[in-house]
Amino acid sequence: MEKIKVLIVDDISETRDNLNRLLKLEEDIQVVGEAANGEQAVRKSEQLLPDIILMDINMPIMNGIAATEKISLNFPNIAVIMISVQGEAEYLKKAMMAGAREYLVKPFSADELNNTIKRTYDLERKRLGKMEGTKKLFGKQKDSKPQVITIFGTKGGVGKTTLAVNSSTLIAKKTKKKVVLVDLDLQFGDVSVFFNVSPKKSIAELVQERGQLNIELVESYLIPHISGVKILPAPMRPEYSELVTPNNVLEILTILRQNYDYVIIDTPPIFQDTNLSALDMSNQVLLVMNMDLPTVKNMKLSLELLDSLHHKAKTKLILNRASEDLGISAGDVENALDFLIAHQMPTDGKLVVTSVNKGIPFVLSNANAKVSKAVDQITNMVIEDTGYQKELMESKQKRKLFGKIFG
Repeated sequence: MEKIKVLIVDDISETRDNLNRLLKLEEDIQVVGEAANGEQAVRKSEQLLPDIILMDINMPIMNGIAATEKISLNFPNIAVIMISVQGEAEYLKKAMMAGAREYLVKPFSADELNNTIKRTYDLERKRLGKMEGTKKLFGKQKDSKPQVITIFGTKGGVGKTTLAVNSSTLIAKKTKKKVVLVDLDLQFGDVSVFFNVSPKKSIAELVQERGQLNIELVESYLIPHISGVKILPAPMRPEYSELVTPNNVLEILTILRQNYDYVIIDTPPIFQDTNLSALDMSNQVLLVMNMDLPTVKNMKLSLELLDSLHHKAKTKLILNRASEDLGISAGDVENALDFLIAHQMPTDGKLVVTSVNKGIPFVLSNANAKVSKAVDQITNMVIEDTGYQKELMESKQKRKLFGKIFG
């Protein structure tokens, strides 16, 4: 089941922490971010597209009423629940006129909070469903939300770019939709090499354009590939990476998400600000790792950090170069990480290196290879965007129960 995505907005960090703890106990609710004032709330609404915002009224810079009015006008699919110590009718009236769907007076119980979120979410889904039904009478509508998928790993050489290039190729082939691959490895990005294209300009030149960015300008920097994928190349020299800021990344990804069905992001193996911006905007995160102890150690730390940043629930773990001959099994990895593997990719160094040297994704040159079939399964998972970790956990619990009964 799809989780209810919640953004918490309050200028008091202790209040945000308390709300976070309460909501973490609910399986069908996911906190996707926090904001300390109304201005941040407006910006994060655009980046994160939550279903529900818990909005305090009295905050610095921009108060909750003003922020709610902006969000309701710009993002009608987001429902705001106002929270405040003031219970007077005047505040309630102002909140509802600004566009809030519900009003909670502090202090409130965990049950009251959770029930209000779920009731508001259900009512919004029904309202939006009726609106979509009306729209369909007047023309064809877009049948799915755009997906932003970040491919990340804690070490270089684990296969991030290989997976990014081949999975984006298959997504374009299978869905026939608009797919763009952003090379966010700003110092040593190799996406262009993998696709055998020679960029004349890159994201570094794009962010130096004067005036406000728009889709026409961004598309003039994209390189079309015969696979159907469009590519936004990394800077051509490592020192040019400093030209690209986290705000640049957010602005570019926002524009691409509004105009493409799938935005795939290849990243460097480091938690830096530009990567964190990509993770914030992502619907799915594919974590790629190999079967060696240093990588397992780094991955455990990364999962802990992703959890603290509210990204763990949308993360899917991919085990690359999986083999039983390395002295460590997939089960050992899962137990060490306390996190289940979504898919495995077998070792096929010869095919992968040949593919890179020729600049042809191996899912096109050798679709029947084991590694191609593995990428095909990963691609299906991404397209379907199921609650994979929940399904895996339920499957694991069933296996444990079966073992206790019959073992």
